[in-house]
Amino acid sequence: MTKVMMHGCNGKMGQMITGLCAEDDGIEIVAGIDAYTEKENTYPVFKDIFDCDVNVDVVIDFSNAAAVDRLLDYCVEKQIPCVLCSTGLSPEQLEKVKEASKKVAILKSANMSLGINMLLKLLKEAVATLYPAGFDVEIVEKHHNLKVDAPSGTAIALADSMNEEMDGAFEYVYDRSQVRKQREKKELGISAVRGGTIVGDHDVIFAGSDEVITFSHRAYSKAVFGKGAIQAAKYLAGKPAGLYDMSDVIG
Repeated sequence: MTKVMMHGCNGKMGQMITGLCAEDDGIEIVAGIDAYTEKENTYPVFKDIFDCDVNVDVVIDFSNAAAVDRLLDYCVEKQIPCVLCSTGLSPEQLEKVKEASKKVAILKSANMSLGINMLLKLLKEAVATLYPAGFDVEIVEKHHNLKVDAPSGTAIALADSMNEEMDGAFEYVYDRSQVRKQREKKELGISAVRGGTIVGDHDVIFAGSDEVITFSHRAYSKAVFGKGAIQAAKYLAGKPAGLYDMSDVIG
């Protein structure tokens, strides 16, 4: 049984993961951390992470960037692995993540979905075959109307995965409205759509001569990210210091 501290336990993702863990015999949330402590949970909740006196195997973090520095300090001091899911980290915080990972196991990924991370692997094989054969590559991502960043971090991760495979051959293009010219071979177009309550759609389009191949991922609920975080926590518990990502989890 993997014992978990849920960092940001009373947020939407924290509560979703709490519910998912309650249905999983292989994992249990035994402590929570949140600035809001009035909500009833089946485990003790602490406002300050350093006040937590419960023994845990791993931390799942779905809080916010402001809380990450103290979280990393705690995990290093207590030698507790951490699945870090908070977004919007500053360059300084990202550097601190790297430094912390030299002392304790840290797993950080642009997207916690198992499906997206499998797609990252598949795209490497696809682009290595299709791009040299003359296929153009485009990414279209769609999210709800409350999402403020564009393109999504996941879209960039998909692009980076392919660009890495092709030794940096691509040039990312986010807007063609100001330039009237034919598409260049090196372009990798990334388009963002915002509307309604779309959880997250990503299409990677390989457009060749007389044929099109599209890799698609649809998230119908944020539960996919919670399930991925749970799998990551089970994987990370007991691991030595290092910086891990979801590719390690799916093998």
